[in-house]
Amino acid sequence: MKDIQTNEREKAILVGCQLPHVDDERFSYSMEELKSLTKTANGEVIMTLTQKREKIHSATYIGKGKVEELANLAKELEADVVIFNDELSPSQNRNLSKLLDARVIDRTQLILDIFAQRARSKEGKLQVELAQLEYLLPRLTGQGTALSRLGGGIGTRGPGETKLETDRRHIHRRIDEIKEQLKIIAEHRERYRERRKKNQVFQVALVGYTNAGKSTLFNRLTDADSFEENLLFATLDPLTKKLTLRGGYTVLLTDTVGFIQDLPTTLVAAFRSTLEEVKEADLILHVVDSSNPDYFNHEETVYELLDELKVTGIPIITVYNKQDIVHPNFVPSSKTESLMISAFREADLIRLRQMIEETVVKLMKPYYALIPSNEGKLLAQLKSDTILRELRYDEQTGMYECHGYILANHALNGQLKPYQK
Repeated sequence: MKDIQTNEREKAILVGCQLPHVDDERFSYSMEELKSLTKTANGEVIMTLTQKREKIHSATYIGKGKVEELANLAKELEADVVIFNDELSPSQNRNLSKLLDARVIDRTQLILDIFAQRARSKEGKLQVELAQLEYLLPRLTGQGTALSRLGGGIGTRGPGETKLETDRRHIHRRIDEIKEQLKIIAEHRERYRERRKKNQVFQVALVGYTNAGKSTLFNRLTDADSFEENLLFATLDPLTKKLTLRGGYTVLLTDTVGFIQDLPTTLVAAFRSTLEEVKEADLILHVVDSSNPDYFNHEETVYELLDELKVTGIPIITVYNKQDIVHPNFVPSSKTESLMISAFREADLIRLRQMIEETVVKLMKPYYALIPSNEGKLLAQLKSDTILRELRYDEQTGMYECHGYILANHALNGQLKPYQK
């Protein structure tokens, strides 16, 4: 099966192998996702080549005849890169590189390449370089000439091929250096998280499949300017901003990198800093693209990765986004509390803020307190650090009667003089 398209930029041929346990719809969507990843990496798909097999060919991924067909097509169409829809073993990569007159990369390397483009913070760049080095290290044997001819393009961004060609000891030293730097950064991040916990700041994390609309939602809720675009992995580095709920209560909202199917462990490590923010959250907003035909599998992928990360016991609200372009076959399937919205509708954002507030209240305890009229600072703190539902001034006593909700171990608890309602 072939799908030919015209192209002006770096030309890419996609290759997929469908095994018996993968149905046609699932396989088709996986190849479409690979096409989207290629677009995100600044490539243009000129052809898609697929094959059905009982099992992956141990030496060349696809069968001998298909490899010959692929070699002719790559030469005829002057392809720059051939991208395989699975992680190739080092030997498969070497064999295919010898047979094809084009760069050979796999799905993992493509995603790593996108990460290299998207990383902005020092930590993000270090994490990506570490993942690339650990991925490429076992694939260096016998690839000297192949690596020399790579030059630039998809699959070559990051640590640099000349650096990779030098020698293994240098690579191992660099890996150790990066791990040491990341350890120091992780310690700083941990201290920052401990300070937030000590200050009793309620933390909300946005998670979801890549391109579900998390950054758009993040920007609309916080008036931030996080990068948003219709591309996979538009966000890599975690970004945290204040979100003010009704009445003035402030929480911290963190935007995270999108999840994706078949994510190798090296890639999970590559955005560990983001995922640690999820583990520390008090509430998770799971954003799902309701316009995507594969939305159900996207949900399952996110839950599987959360399980792998041992993210348990944290309340989850499922936010079905893109209601304005919802898929005709969409049916909400979440087992958690859920809400259908469009991030571009203000009324929907108000409903979402209300649901967040209702969930926060369930995790707090009620308080009834008397505050002297000259305690302006304490009143201001009640508005920002608690959910203040009622504030009434009693002229006879000169006291404010306050009713609201507060986190059980918040420092303000000790300053509140209770009264009976």
